[in-house]
Amino acid sequence: MSPPQPLRTGDAYNPDCPTRHILDRIGDKWAVLVLLTLKDGPVRFNDLRRRIGAISQKMLSQTLKSLERDGLVSRAAFPTVPVTVEYRLTPLAGGLIGILDQVTQWAEDHVGAIMASRRAHDGALTDAMAA
Repeated sequence: MSPPQPLRTGDAYNPDCPTRHILDRIGDKWAVLVLLTLKDGPVRFNDLRRRIGAISQKMLSQTLKSLERDGLVSRAAFPTVPVTVEYRLTPLAGGLIGILDQVTQWAEDHVGAIMASRRAHDGALTDAMAA
């Protein structure tokens, strides 16, 4: 039996690179929205679902489990009836929030230009299909 191979990082274009797996996680739209929702403090499951909107209970549960597995979110259950569960960011996620805030600000700053580009592109496609 051969010894385990060391993790190869630094090649995010390689599907086996751990960096790529992390980028896949933090690039997921639901993960981004969950992380940004938790940036101001702990939030209960149903509050998360209400704040995010248009996310199913199953998808939110899967996203939270994945973020918890990656060490970005922690889960705390309290012995109430029914059980109260809160989610919060871990210190590891702290550095990521600033980056996600910047990406969100960029999106907000450029939404007009992007929407105009989409309209132009879609109009060109419609014109081409009509011809």
